[in-house]
Amino acid sequence: MKQLLCFGDSNTWGLIPNTKQRYSWGVRWTSILQEKLDSHEVRVIEEGLCGRTTIYDDAYRKNRNGLESLPEILESSYPIDAAVIMLGTNDCKSYYKSNPYKIAKGIGLCVDELTKYISPEKILIVSPIFLGNDVWKKEFDPEFDTQSVETAKNLFPEYKKIASSRGANIISAADYVQPSDADQEHLTKESHKILADVIFNTLVSSKIV
Repeated sequence: MKQLLCFGDSNTWGLIPNTKQRYSWGVRWTSILQEKLDSHEVRVIEEGLCGRTTIYDDAYRKNRNGLESLPEILESSYPIDAAVIMLGTNDCKSYYKSNPYKIAKGIGLCVDELTKYISPEKILIVSPIFLGNDVWKKEFDPEFDTQSVETAKNLFPEYKKIASSRGANIISAADYVQPSDADQEHLTKESHKILADVIFNTLVSSKIV
């Protein structure tokens, strides 16, 4: 049986919008993807963590740096045949003072780490969803600001350059799903299903699995 690593943040973990709860199995996109891949004899390794970034350390929560987490995850999950990586939303937070170019460089470093175990053509980069226009307001998530919204909207072109330079595959989640109105940041139940369908179809059509 092949193994597929799904590496991401709260939208991979399956956070229910405006709560601290997790969508159940059969609802979050990683689990729907697993059900679709059963007939392909592929096992999904769920590695989503709330607050995870590409390369940044969170001063308030430990172990959120994706690049630093990857070596241990790759070693403990070995062997891994393919990977889906969806990160970048948390990098848009105002206190990281980042931009699309820097965030894409972070994704590139994560992909470089993945390629120590996985061929680049077996890696799918998923540029994350946009942030809602009001995400920065106090009733939602003031760790973001208005610039964060613009940064998130401009990630895909930079991610595409990274994918091209590494020989990896790429899609933009924002082409298919948007954040919930409830918190301007996380996926709805319906969006999880849509994203699972899109990722599954891409994995199969691109012969990633």
